[in-house]
Amino acid sequence: MDKSKILRDAATVILIRDKATRPQVLMGQRGAKAAFMPNKFVFPGGALDLDDQHIPLAEGGAEPCLTRLGEDADPAIASALLVTAIRELWEETGQMLGAPGDWGGTIPNGWEGFADAGLIPSARGMAFVFRAITPKGRTRRFDARFFAVDAGELRTDIDDFSRASDELSNLQWIPLDNVRRFDLPFITEVVLAEIVGNLPDLGAPPQVPFFNNSDEESLFKRLGGVGPLTAAG
Repeated sequence: MDKSKILRDAATVILIRDKATRPQVLMGQRGAKAAFMPNKFVFPGGALDLDDQHIPLAEGGAEPCLTRLGEDADPAIASALLVTAIRELWEETGQMLGAPGDWGGTIPNGWEGFADAGLIPSARGMAFVFRAITPKGRTRRFDARFFAVDAGELRTDIDDFSRASDELSNLQWIPLDNVRRFDLPFITEVVLAEIVGNLPDLGAPPQVPFFNNSDEESLFKRLGGVGPLTAAG
């Protein structure tokens, strides 16, 4: 099957530390042979898995992000998208966003580390800040939601990447005033510009930016707004 014709839901985590002083963002580099964005420095993230819809999410920390996300995404997958973001962060960096909780049965594959720590995934502090659809013609296409969160919400040592998978290399905290020296995807530059403009606030903006490439014409919109702001080629 041609994966370039499949639009998959996805979630991405923008993890910020020292937001009030010299803000830094957690990023890693994709492999040279990666089918999607090879060699680029990116935020942790990836596609929604069907199993994400069956993973418990701490209810106390999910609002108001869950409701805000459900206004844009299919409400049936809103919770799963938050789980996807947390799972991808864990897999790619070894960092945990969690809260004390009981799994209540068999531990799903890949979540043993959370269970061992007595945690279930938690969206506490996460804010829905951006949405982007990959342009047509790319090797992979995603409908990605971006979530910003302060590193203070982590349950792990923010400098310990020893439990990370090998999907991202050169994991590091990059100062935002230095980040454009790295090889970034265009959409990452756009998202970072939005984040920097709102610091030290990491909350969801009144109108979430949406870079919509679902049609032939690319449009930059604001979700909850009255239409496109600008057209992009």
